[in-house]
Amino acid sequence: MAHEVIMPKLGMAMVEGTVIAWKKRVGDAVKKGEGIVEISSEKIEMEVEAPADGVLLRIDVAEGGVVPYGTVLGVVGQPNETITEVPAAGAAQVEAAASLAAAEPVTTATAAPGAPATGRTPAAGSALSREGVKISPVARKMAEEAGLDYTRIVGSGPQGRITKEDIEAALAARENAANASAGQVDAEPVGTMSAERIPVAGMRKVIAERMKHSLMQSAQLTITMHADVTDLLRMKEQVAGELQERCGVKLTVTDLIARAVVLALSRHKDMNSAFLGDHIERYEEIHLGIAVALEKGLVVPVIRRAGTLSLAELSGTIRSLVDRARQNQLAPDEMKGSTFTITNLGGYGVDTFTPILNPPETGILGVGAAKDTPVFVGDELVRRSMLPLSLTFDHRVLDGAPAAAFLATVKRYLEEPYNLLL
Repeated sequence: MAHEVIMPKLGMAMVEGTVIAWKKRVGDAVKKGEGIVEISSEKIEMEVEAPADGVLLRIDVAEGGVVPYGTVLGVVGQPNETITEVPAAGAAQVEAAASLAAAEPVTTATAAPGAPATGRTPAAGSALSREGVKISPVARKMAEEAGLDYTRIVGSGPQGRITKEDIEAALAARENAANASAGQVDAEPVGTMSAERIPVAGMRKVIAERMKHSLMQSAQLTITMHADVTDLLRMKEQVAGELQERCGVKLTVTDLIARAVVLALSRHKDMNSAFLGDHIERYEEIHLGIAVALEKGLVVPVIRRAGTLSLAELSGTIRSLVDRARQNQLAPDEMKGSTFTITNLGGYGVDTFTPILNPPETGILGVGAAKDTPVFVGDELVRRSMLPLSLTFDHRVLDGAPAAAFLATVKRYLEEPYNLLL
């Protein structure tokens, strides 16, 4: 009996997902529960498992395809099993398709005799009739106004639909080509250039849109300080073993920085807030975001009610979230609702940098690499470990002085580390 492989719904807000890669090919043997296709939606990437033992009989959505949740991606069944018709879409697929249609309706005309009713690129030298091309009304209008032959565009929408973004990309490519031919672009001749085209989709697309929106919609300012963490590192070595033995957690410098930030936020509540158009919301609960770098992007898992956790509990929660983030096992709700974020590039040897706000938060702390530095302690020159801290904040919410006071409090907790254990 054949079983459908379905595009799952990853979160309440999901409308469509992207097929990243098939781990199996048609005819390959599969086992129930084995990951056979990688998919993504916004910041979530995961593997869809085989619904039964057998072989992969058919792939319905190729790599790079974007389809509504509930869509049949492929079919698993027994070897040599014959599938006489395409499996019907489930209720979820119908609902998703309706949502897409409501947001951006698709116009499809009847194909002219002999003309293929698809949005695929025709063979060289041929011309595809405009009849039967799936294209949204907005995209059609844009193409016609610009004199663009959209029949030669491969649509990126569901079932090959041509979207507004496809037309924009085609127009940009045409403009670049025109500039190059006019000698306005300093580049190699078109015939000698070699480049890889990487679609901006899934996680990368969401990050790009959020970062651009963050910079355009807020008044960001970054200030820096250095904290002397010599005593902090010494204390970490002293208590780490006992903490692991008693609580089963492996203490890290990031855990201690997170604890210092939580304690500072409880004293500087303006930093634990959000600018929401006509008002500022200042939160009592601290939901701390920890940025985690993945191979294909960045995610920010959230530690709920971090102010109520002990150092051991905070450390254990961070470790669990980071591990599951790297395995693409986080639920969508575990990456929402943060009130302040920490991002650490110290492991890459970075000193100071300018982190970008995670909207609508008021602040984000960037942590660099601790380095041994000669420092005067009184009249004596000694070697101390100095940790660079970069705080980006929204100037619409608070001014430089209170932001500096918050950063100074973080610095003080790091330089008086035994207060982190209380």
